[in-house]
Amino acid sequence: MRIRYFSFLSLALAAGFLVVVSQAFAPFDIANVTLGVSIGMLVVSLGLAARYRRHLPSPIAGMGIAIVSAWMIVASQVFSLGTVQTLTFADALGIVGLALAGLTAHELTTERVVHSLAPHRARAASEYETGVSA
Repeated sequence: MRIRYFSFLSLALAAGFLVVVSQAFAPFDIANVTLGVSIGMLVVSLGLAARYRRHLPSPIAGMGIAIVSAWMIVASQVFSLGTVQTLTFADALGIVGLALAGLTAHELTTERVVHSLAPHRARAASEYETGVSA
């Protein structure tokens, strides 16, 4: 498994946690939890975007999550508690969607590599068994 996979998975889980928090906790607690989790998501998403900048979908998803996370940090400190609850729910759903897009892009890249290696392995195995090279 790659660190990119676990990074997107952790971002999706953290955002899913915020979705639950926004509906289950008291408004004051929502604002505090949103601040803490958003800072963590901002750090992870910026690291993800910087580390995998050559794989175009990763920095796009990473920077999208970073922008939404930065907005959540500001929103949790500026708006009223009722508004923070609504914004946390909406922004967390957006981050879940972006993280799932990043996971999908990672899996498509991984599958493309596996499928591109499969014919070469089959040809090498048949050459080994028959002793004849193509």
